[in-house]
Amino acid sequence: MAGSDQDGADQSTLDEGTSSTSDGQQLESAREDAAGDSSQHQGSTEESAQRSIRDMLDDEGDASVFVNRDLVEPDTIIDEERIVGRDDQLESVVSFLKPTLQGNRPPNMLLYGPAGTGKSLIIGAVTQQIIELCQSKGERFGVVDINCQPINTLDQAVYELVQTVAQDVGTEVGVPETGVSTKRKYRRLYELINEHYDSVIFILDEIDLLVGRRENDEPAYSKLLYQLSRASNTNEIEGRVSVAALTNDPKFMEDIDGRAESSFNPRDVYFPDYDATQLREILENRRDAFRQDALEDDVIPLVAAFAAQSHGDARKAIDLFRGAGDLADERGDEVVTEDHVRESQEEIDKDRSLKLVEGLTTQKKISLYATAAVAYHSNRTGSSVPSPVGFKVYQWVTNELDADQMTRETYVKYVKELSTYGLISTSRKSRGRGGGMYMEFTFTGDPEAMMTRIVDDTRLGGIAQQEELLSSVVNAQLKEFHEG
Repeated sequence: MAGSDQDGADQSTLDEGTSSTSDGQQLESAREDAAGDSSQHQGSTEESAQRSIRDMLDDEGDASVFVNRDLVEPDTIIDEERIVGRDDQLESVVSFLKPTLQGNRPPNMLLYGPAGTGKSLIIGAVTQQIIELCQSKGERFGVVDINCQPINTLDQAVYELVQTVAQDVGTEVGVPETGVSTKRKYRRLYELINEHYDSVIFILDEIDLLVGRRENDEPAYSKLLYQLSRASNTNEIEGRVSVAALTNDPKFMEDIDGRAESSFNPRDVYFPDYDATQLREILENRRDAFRQDALEDDVIPLVAAFAAQSHGDARKAIDLFRGAGDLADERGDEVVTEDHVRESQEEIDKDRSLKLVEGLTTQKKISLYATAAVAYHSNRTGSSVPSPVGFKVYQWVTNELDADQMTRETYVKYVKELSTYGLISTSRKSRGRGGGMYMEFTFTGDPEAMMTRIVDDTRLGGIAQQEELLSSVVNAQLKEFHEG
């Protein structure tokens, strides 16, 4: 009996072990099945998400109000039949550059007038045609086009010219950006031009902003114009050379060095503001950027009216036209309406000037705040801000905040950078014989609104509570400047 009981016990133990093993296998199998189901579910979810993204992209493409969005990009070189209100300027530029096609050297040119009035458009359209005509004759015409706004020094400008030529002809730059003299960069520029072009035109856009770093020195743009305009006379460039300088500053030539003025000696082409009728025609000529029937009848007149209020700037008109279409696309609307235009204009007004302020460094905020304070607190309504006055107020603000204080050169550099965002415009001014040069800043928006936004930075909150003192500091510095 005892043995029988033991056998029973052993069998019971064996059965329990077998049952336990079986249960474990079933549990493991269940886990594997669950993991497989989860993996399949995850894969199904990802596949569903991928299909959803594709569907959204497909739907957005089908529903877009645009058929050729490039036509409402401001820097697109357009066909000559789309050029509006610039017949006189077009004829002048054509007549000045026509000698190139006859084997002669064209004159240098100064294209000046407010922003967005067609300077780049006209020179770009004409030179493009000359390139094609020269190619048909087996001649090599080079267009070396740079924007001087982001360039700080003469050395950087010459390197930018070398880069532009090298990229155009598909060869190596051949000189490092730093570590060699400006003279060596000039030599490389001339080597590339002599090797690859029979004639060349240098187009220097926003030339007045190429000031250089030393305020008491001759402006960098003066040195550059002198060197380029005399390069063919000194045989450094073997072919025909001309220079076209583009500027918003009607007094640009007043600040140029006498030698550079004599060497450059340009033919002037003035570009006035567009009026509302011309702006409307410009937009009509780009209507085919949109699908047929995608524009309400009042959209183009409204865009033109807004742009006319912004001093006749065609670039702003085209930006607004495109922005209204983008807004319609974002909302899935098939037609661009007046509401899209008005909302897009509101966004441009507040976003372009104010939202950008939020992302600035503290030093740039202080620089902008001090400059805006001069414009706002000045007794001269709507006056521009001389950089020496702005810097004095900047020093006062940094002292009040116990903040690091940059040099005047750095302050000017920071404020000039803001012109890239459209917050201000800049121009170079002279205080007369022996008085030196300085930068003058003009706000494109409301300086008070900018100050209010900057005050959101807690470090600057205390300055806003000293408005009366700040006003007295501003006007004391302005008085000293104008009497000095």
